[in-house]
Amino acid sequence: MKPIYKEFYNDEEVVNVVQALKQKNVMEDDIYVITHDDDRTDRVADNADANTITASETGLGTSIKNTFRSKGDELRAKFEELGFSEHEAEQLEEELDQGKVIVAVTNQDETFTF
Repeated sequence: MKPIYKEFYNDEEVVNVVQALKQKNVMEDDIYVITHDDDRTDRVADNADANTITASETGLGTSIKNTFRSKGDELRAKFEELGFSEHEAEQLEEELDQGKVIVAVTNQDETFTF
């Protein structure tokens, strides 16, 4: 199934949305927080009790390649590993460039909404 996402500017909004998703019985393992800055990603994900995209999601090969990639290339690769198309990954990475936070949800049917 294709992942579903929503963009946010405010970290507090992300925390609230993640909590609401869990109340809708979305599994914590299916909720990902992505920002352009690793420290912010970790902080927001910790506060929201959500996931970040790690080597277990990207696989060892992509994880090793990411150490040599630019930040933009790394983020696009992470989005693609979640199931976004190359074009969608480019668009999402551009949103992160503008300071947005992306909350992505995987393993939901097509009727799922935030």
